[in-house]
Amino acid sequence: MSVWSAPAYDGHELVVHHRDEASGLSAIVAIHARRDGRGCGGCRMRAYATEDEALHDVLRLSRAMSYKAALADVDAGGAKSVIIGDPRRDKTEELLLAMGRLIESFGGAYISAPDVGIGVDDLRVFRRESRWVCGADEVAGPSAPYTALGVFEGMRAAVRHRLGRDGFEDLTVAIQGVGSVGRELARLLADAGARLVVADVEEAAVREVAAAHGAETASVREILFAEADVVSPNALGAVLDDESIPRIRAPIVCGAANNQLAEDRHGVLLHERGITFCPDYVVSAGGLIAGMEELRGFDPAAARARVSRIGETTAAVLEAAAAGGIPESEAADRLARERIAGWRRAAGG
Repeated sequence: MSVWSAPAYDGHELVVHHRDEASGLSAIVAIHARRDGRGCGGCRMRAYATEDEALHDVLRLSRAMSYKAALADVDAGGAKSVIIGDPRRDKTEELLLAMGRLIESFGGAYISAPDVGIGVDDLRVFRRESRWVCGADEVAGPSAPYTALGVFEGMRAAVRHRLGRDGFEDLTVAIQGVGSVGRELARLLADAGARLVVADVEEAAVREVAAAHGAETASVREILFAEADVVSPNALGAVLDDESIPRIRAPIVCGAANNQLAEDRHGVLLHERGITFCPDYVVSAGGLIAGMEELRGFDPAAARARVSRIGETTAAVLEAAAAGGIPESEAADRLARERIAGWRRAAGG
């Protein structure tokens, strides 16, 4: 598959395939759109079955990062990188150093961050070869609390918009995925008085969250169909599809998982079912906001204040969708595309 014929290609500004024979690194970097000359997005490492699968993933994820950056109003556009390999078996220091050199070769046009299969310790190896890495500084700490805070504020806006409630007291939230983000989100919601139902492929994580917050438990797949006020996907994406959407009983879907819609048309299907959808790239921008703050000197209070404004952005998207009678995903996409087009005009593109 060529880049231009790939279904997920969306006018990406730069796509680079890279192979480093000495370390075994096979990677793809995709910059969808630059703002102020740069794009930011995580580095993901997965055992992709084919190079075409990896290309599809990096193109789709980088576009989502542009949309996320646009609505978060950070000083960068969107990008992403993928390393083809099993992080449990193929990850070595030599491979990570080679990835750091690849990042450095972009001269700041690509800023890397954590993602599935690449954690903070890995980013610190990248840092030995490149300064264009965010999410590795101890002063900022992990990005998950900021991502969870953004989802929490976005969910609060959705509850106010759809249910007419100012808080979570006595509401039920079903959380699919209690990794670093889902676990922190569960804490915020429990502290706000919500009842929780949780699920994860890691049974130990489920037991820990259930014990800490008195949460009920469910299977990873069935939790999407729980009797709840909000369903919150916080694991891998593409969980909202032809099979799952007709079975969702909650009036609101709001979570941090990237690319929750299996296809763009599934936003329309949610709308037709009367389900309020908070586009993931709107509410999950907290980690991006905090990461970009690192590049100019980290101020925790300023970072949290900026992340908290995700609630205002979510409310604006929901109100625009309601006013236009269109899906929330379409309202968010329109606003993101307008801002991205503005970046390109400003750059003379």
